[in-house]
Amino acid sequence: MNILLFGVSNVGKSTTGEILARRLGYTFFDLDELVKEKCKHTLEEFVSTSTLAERDHLRCSIISSIVNTSENKVIAVTPLSHMQDIIPLLSNKDVMSIELTDSAEHIFDRLVFSDENDVIYENDEYKYAHAEHYLSEIQEDLDWYGSIYAALEYHFDMNGRNPEEVTDALINMFHLKEM
Repeated sequence: MNILLFGVSNVGKSTTGEILARRLGYTFFDLDELVKEKCKHTLEEFVSTSTLAERDHLRCSIISSIVNTSENKVIAVTPLSHMQDIIPLLSNKDVMSIELTDSAEHIFDRLVFSDENDVIYENDEYKYAHAEHYLSEIQEDLDWYGSIYAALEYHFDMNGRNPEEVTDALINMFHLKEM
């Protein structure tokens, strides 16, 4: 079984995915980390050295190669604008694609930043000083990726819940068997 978690940045795909994989006894993959390993540089370098379509093509090829392995896994998928390379994969009976959604306000509450070396940090003073800008950007992402992810099999509203509660709800909703 392959569980692919889609959604905008900071919605909670990686944290929820790690918990879900651990509870199910699956292997967890974070697409951002896989891209960094494959390209041998930071995400900032990756984003600045190719077009969005090229980046998404590489991301989709990485997803395809992982899905085609025999182990059970959960994959936190970086937001994708160009999904044509994996559309056939999503109809595979061993693939469950779930878009995690939440309100812009809840995503803003979880907002973190990363530096040029991909080190994550919090800066609440800066975040709240620019709250209007970030809330607008998050809403634009929700609208854009929501239209792209509309074709996915499942959509799950996190409704501000923490990753443990979301994991519980996903396990119950999809009748997943815990280890």
